[in-house]
Amino acid sequence: MAKVNLTLVTEFLLIAFTEHPERGLPLFHLFLFIYLFTLLGNSGMVLLIRMDRRLHTPMYFLLSHLSFMDICYSSVTVPQTMVVLLEHGTALSYARCVAQFFLFTFFGSIDCYLLALMAYDRYVAVCQPLLYVTIMTQKALLSFVAGAYVAGLLSALVRTVSAFSLSFCGNNKIDFIFCDLPPLLKLTCGDSYTQELVIIVFAIFVIPACMVVIVVSYLFVVVAILRIPSSGGRWKTFSTCASHLTAVLLFFGTLIFMYLRDNSGKASEKDRVVSVFYTTVIPMLNPLIYSLRNKEVKEAVRNILNRVKAA
Repeated sequence: MAKVNLTLVTEFLLIAFTEHPERGLPLFHLFLFIYLFTLLGNSGMVLLIRMDRRLHTPMYFLLSHLSFMDICYSSVTVPQTMVVLLEHGTALSYARCVAQFFLFTFFGSIDCYLLALMAYDRYVAVCQPLLYVTIMTQKALLSFVAGAYVAGLLSALVRTVSAFSLSFCGNNKIDFIFCDLPPLLKLTCGDSYTQELVIIVFAIFVIPACMVVIVVSYLFVVVAILRIPSSGGRWKTFSTCASHLTAVLLFFGTLIFMYLRDNSGKASEKDRVVSVFYTTVIPMLNPLIYSLRNKEVKEAVRNILNRVKAA
């Protein structure tokens, strides 16, 4: 019988995009620009919501937490990706890989829960406007957000413990931009059925559960909009949900592609591109999505700029 290499893996080698070394520096500058734009855009959104009293509403309170999560979410992966591009591959210790995996899952899960809460907020605002103030109170909002953070922590713990109780041996090269589940599963050896089952159950619980809340909320919203007699009224009501719907489609569309499908086989170029999109591009786009088509945010920006000019 051929002997299986059961050498204990103590570090992982990230090698994504290193097959074309000449592209490393241009991609590094691209990722640096996107990361700086993400930090500025999301920090600006948080500060804007804090500074303008008209944005002190439940929807913008949740959006401020989503922007903060996007900063954290992006910071877990993008700086590491830039190191990989600049050095044409880099070694990551086992402990750092575990930490990155945990934090990425933690912030990503909270993003899912916050988007679901924002859908519920739109449901209450459109379908039960007279009860909105009594339902979406400050105490309720704090409870919702605290619940999202706790659920994110539990999700990250379950997923991380399950993933890293697997045996990794022999090959330690990860053809990916960070320590994520699909590439890690390709490095396992031995029986991993139980752990993979737990991971699948986790994916089914977090992603589809949040999607059910979002879909059901928007089904009620659509029915309520269709009952509005004037086309102008229908469009005005729908416009309050358009930004959130765009963010949901982008975020959950890429998550479904990455996690709710067969991850066997070698990582493809498509996998890497999709991973770049949901870890790097979407956090950059969210401030644009919630500001370009939002009159309240535009007006708040104008007021801040006028105050600066007056000073």
